[in-house]
Amino acid sequence: MLIFTWGLMSISAILLVVLILMHSPKGDGIAGIGSAANMFASQKSAEKGLNKLTGIVAAIFIICTFLLGFGIIK
Repeated sequence: MLIFTWGLMSISAILLVVLILMHSPKGDGIAGIGSAANMFASQKSAEKGLNKLTGIVAAIFIICTFLLGFGIIK
């Protein structure tokens, strides 16, 4: 079980890096000063799906970290 958890944590860490790099930049730039930043604030469907998948993989990574860190799995 320990090897499985380490493997799952390693895979989720690599996948998390890839998913974060796939996100589009959300910097407002000079438009952040006024209200022009909210003009184009809608997200596409693919971006919403990517956000959900990133959250799931992050949750898996955090759970594995807690399980291994507190010695629950030996």
